[in-house]
Amino acid sequence: MSEGIITMAYLAASILFILALGGLSHQETARKGNYYGMTGMGIALLATIIGIVTANYVLMFACIFIGGIIGLILAKKVEMTHMPELVAILHSLVGLAAVIVGFGTYLDHSITFTGVEKTIHDIEIYLGILIGALTFSGSVVAYLKLSAKIGGAPLLLPLRHFLNLLLLIAALYYMEQFTGAEGTYALHCLMIMTAISLLFGIHMVMAIGGADMPVVVSMLNSYSGWAAAATGFMLSNDLLIVIGALVGSSGAILSYIMCRAMNRKFLSVIAGGFGTTAGNGGGASSATGSADDVQPIDAESVANMLLGSKKVMILPGYGMAVAQAQHSVFEMSRKLREAGIDVGFGIHPVAGRMPGHMNVLLAEARVPYDIVYEMDEINDDFPDVDVSIVIGANDIVNPAAKEVPDSPIAGMPVLEPWLGKTTIVLKRSMASGYAGVDNPLFYKENTRMLFGDAKESIDEVLKNL
Repeated sequence: MSEGIITMAYLAASILFILALGGLSHQETARKGNYYGMTGMGIALLATIIGIVTANYVLMFACIFIGGIIGLILAKKVEMTHMPELVAILHSLVGLAAVIVGFGTYLDHSITFTGVEKTIHDIEIYLGILIGALTFSGSVVAYLKLSAKIGGAPLLLPLRHFLNLLLLIAALYYMEQFTGAEGTYALHCLMIMTAISLLFGIHMVMAIGGADMPVVVSMLNSYSGWAAAATGFMLSNDLLIVIGALVGSSGAILSYIMCRAMNRKFLSVIAGGFGTTAGNGGGASSATGSADDVQPIDAESVANMLLGSKKVMILPGYGMAVAQAQHSVFEMSRKLREAGIDVGFGIHPVAGRMPGHMNVLLAEARVPYDIVYEMDEINDDFPDVDVSIVIGANDIVNPAAKEVPDSPIAGMPVLEPWLGKTTIVLKRSMASGYAGVDNPLFYKENTRMLFGDAKESIDEVLKNL
């Protein structure tokens, strides 16, 4: 295959990837966006396999076959509720690939560089391995946190900021040493830097609290993109550079959006998660109500209250994902709409464990796109809402963000169902959310608590409907 055809194929793939990102920006066009992305990746793989690869075909096709089988099994086996941890572990593979390609490129002596070209090439290798190793270890820790294999609480070591600074200085020092070295010493510098990057990735994500995990996922997405771009520079592959830049920049923008949605600064997220410095109004020790203030309700009363309403707003959270209640929630919303009741879904930007988590679950349950609203679209409408149903959500509907100045989540934009006539909260218990902050919503006069598994509770409400 001629170089011109390869360039045209890569250009076509790049355009399709850009169209994919554009399609994924809206629920109505997300399916089309995925098709664009798959087509672009297919073109990119064919152009690379036919036009660039010249040897080791048996090994390459064996790896493609194994990777394809693993991907197919994951696609069929992994449930939508487990998508956050799947995304995190896939990010780790991108980082690992960047590390392996970096070492492979450095050990390949078939092409030699001199002078400034060698310095630039060495820096490309160094940065690619650094970002890749950080992404790999950070993504593995994120996976372990999201899958509850380790605790979600932040690990706050003494002098942790000083430790991060030391690791950064060490990485810069070994970069200076590596770019001017040859042979075994240069390889040793590269290996030491890799160990430093792996340690930094572990420490960085371990220090981030569970409530900030949506930002962590989007941040690691960005890192994986920059690792891919660095790999593209190492291999002189324009398509990898373009893809990496697209993923890296979009992930960075998404991280900014997530931070803005939580009234957080990116550096404060990296420094540690919500609840790490709880003030008088923040932690579980400073409860805003007592058990006497809690008003339980049963499923039959909930059904009667819903049928007597004109406008109902459903606010899903991670608890809905854990209970896999999205299909039951859709069925309940369908019955209410058939009864002439105005039903909407309110989505907080950081509901769930990754950006768009709730949107994905509702789409899987076939909830119509036109009744799903973002937080900014519906917060002003709550005074007109008769019943708000909070399903497994906590921090994203916490009035402490508005009412408690020294709360760890003070200033965070939240959904405001307490401004409506009645709020019904579906929870297993009175436990605090992932941020570890007590929720005054549970004790408000117009709040009713429906305790139990979210799916079982909704199914019981459905029977009474």
